[in-house]
Amino acid sequence: MISHIACVFRTRRELSHLGKMWVALVFGLVMALSATAHAEHNYFIGAGRADITGPAAEVNMMGYANPSQKTAGIHFRLYSRAFVVAYARNASRVVFVSADVAMISQLVKIEVVKQLRVLYGSLYSTENVCLSSIHTHSGPAGFLQYLLYDITSLGFVEESFQAIVAGIVESIKRAHDSLRPGSVFLNEGELLDTNINRSPTAYENNPAVERESYQHNVDKEMVVLKLVAGTQPIGMISWFAVHCTSMNNTNTMISGDNKGYASYLFEKEMNSGRLPGEGDFVAAFAQANEGDVSPNTRGPHCLDTGLPCDANSSTCNGKSELCVASGPGVDMVDSTRIIGERQYVKALALYNTAVRQLTGPVDFRHQSVDMTDVRVITPDGATAKTCLPAMGYSFAAGTTDGPGAFDFSQGTTESNPMWNLIRNFIKKPSVEQQRCQQPKPILLDTGEISFPYAWQPSIVELQLLRVGDLVIAAVPGEFSTMSGRRVMSNITATLRQHGFTNATKTVVAGLSNTYSSYITTFEEYQVQRYEGASTIYGPHTLQAYVQHFHQLALALATNTSVEPGPAPPDLHSKQLSFLTPVIYDNPPLGKSFGQVIADASPVYYVNSTVTVTYVSGHPRNNFMTGATFLTVERWLPEQSSWVVDYTDASWETRFEWTRTSSILGHSTITVFWTIPPSAPSGGYRIKHFGFRKSLSGKTYPYSGASSKFVVKADISSHGNAQTPTADEYYARVGLTTGDQADSSERRRLILLNRTILKNKLRKRKRL
Repeated sequence: MISHIACVFRTRRELSHLGKMWVALVFGLVMALSATAHAEHNYFIGAGRADITGPAAEVNMMGYANPSQKTAGIHFRLYSRAFVVAYARNASRVVFVSADVAMISQLVKIEVVKQLRVLYGSLYSTENVCLSSIHTHSGPAGFLQYLLYDITSLGFVEESFQAIVAGIVESIKRAHDSLRPGSVFLNEGELLDTNINRSPTAYENNPAVERESYQHNVDKEMVVLKLVAGTQPIGMISWFAVHCTSMNNTNTMISGDNKGYASYLFEKEMNSGRLPGEGDFVAAFAQANEGDVSPNTRGPHCLDTGLPCDANSSTCNGKSELCVASGPGVDMVDSTRIIGERQYVKALALYNTAVRQLTGPVDFRHQSVDMTDVRVITPDGATAKTCLPAMGYSFAAGTTDGPGAFDFSQGTTESNPMWNLIRNFIKKPSVEQQRCQQPKPILLDTGEISFPYAWQPSIVELQLLRVGDLVIAAVPGEFSTMSGRRVMSNITATLRQHGFTNATKTVVAGLSNTYSSYITTFEEYQVQRYEGASTIYGPHTLQAYVQHFHQLALALATNTSVEPGPAPPDLHSKQLSFLTPVIYDNPPLGKSFGQVIADASPVYYVNSTVTVTYVSGHPRNNFMTGATFLTVERWLPEQSSWVVDYTDASWETRFEWTRTSSILGHSTITVFWTIPPSAPSGGYRIKHFGFRKSLSGKTYPYSGASSKFVVKADISSHGNAQTPTADEYYARVGLTTGDQADSSERRRLILLNRTILKNKLRKRKRL
């Protein structure tokens, strides 16, 4: 680390200043370790992680609402990370989950709690389990129960839903099973150069006196929880507001984006020598009030001219699709790396210097609210109400992170006769609805449509979790910067006024338990940028949330109960799906599954990329959950064995799946491995694992390996001793080498290939 920094700061004065900083950091670290070592273990804590990657081919990605953006491989895997904190082993407890998905579906929460009830009775419930998401836009879609959010995925995708539910439940089980006495520490600090406001004109519409209370137009604060069992670190949770849109809407590889990469780096640091997704330490980079916050720090510019876009409409010559934000990297993968690394570095520094130990009760309050008819008291003392859900014109314009199409633009407050005609064909909004949503021109009147089932939620979940002086506000959507600030400040003030200490800290956990699009302030709503147009319950949405969270905070502070509210609907049985299943896989004539059709070169050097292409089955035949579609293996001559150094969960690898013939069932997988400087010299091979589907509907495993190739590097070590041998790894994750089809299936394939060959030969003779 010192040598890395010294490369940047080269003058003596700078190095002297660096030395002082280093001494201060070491002193803080020693103090933190001392505090950790002597801390009383006043909680029971547990952490767990599980794979939720899901279908890696031909399923629409959730986030950008781009029908053509479908999964076609994996950059690195998605995980659910769960944490359990209990006041005593059998006393009050809370569960916080951060999942690498776009948002938490209400149906996912319902099903997770249902399965937990079977396993643990009343120990875990809707009230004390919080499911939050990092908001990656590079994961499989189709897992929400409301129609609007499943349109681009061709309806509900059971495969996505089940993968997410199973992984979340498994991560909670692992956290529960690892429960032990421990301590929780809190730290916070400022992280710069990592996020910008993507709707600054809306933010500027907030009262000047309010804006002057803050230095930035986005939150730069990172809050970190450190979980330690005895002297053993077991987990970390970081809350920081930034969209996971470093990977743009042209990406087709499953990715946890910048927050997923930050988790990858932190867990790699703490689980030394273990493969990604393995090891006991769990690091979650949770989401906060990121509604108007972008990671694309260069800001929006016009693709055709390079000039800045129009500030309020985010257009270039009237076209929103030309206005795109980028940076800070040379491409989207590089930007993901940079933004993720910055979060990781800051979180690690806060973790290592955390000395404030949390003490006090573990508690929670939860309430379901029908947000379509909440009476609110506005700041000027007037009364108003929320509305039935509706999406405005600017919703169709998209954002500068992922622009829309047609002639829509942000900041639109007037309707268009042509689009109104199309809208009215679906559902013409009532006069009352139009009046309630003003100044939003309604494009989709979702709240007044019930066919074939609800398009957007009416009932949402609000929740507070308490661990000592920390309170987590779980919010059911994407709160803008100022919206989140108002909620947090109101909760904190309410708690302090009723007996909580002045040290009480409130954080927003974004996109939790239910997804109800965006939440802006009343003032931001008037501007009707994308976020305001997507604030579905009208201009007084935020005030309704502030009022309800105030009541939850009051109940938490006074140890009183709250009414549970109306139960959200379970629409699982009503879901429609038009995604075609995998019919069958078939290798090209003369080929077999797993066969290499484009092999590795004999020699490679560090920072170059190895590429190998295989005949493959469809990745949806088996998600390889907890396993991998690929391994990069290194030969150890002294042991005469291969060891697994990388999998498809590694940052350095990726695979791309290509359907080469839909009719014949042909497809290929191409594996890429970019050789990092840390890779030792020696012999390597790349293996691919998959499942193929027969005409009978059965699936069979297969595998294939590249030729052995040599990596020449400056490192002669043999890596970490904990690196598993290939056979050990295969056994641990359940991989099977070779094609396991039964003999009858093998005979059928042989006969089929012979028949095809004979037919081709006959045609040639005729010619």
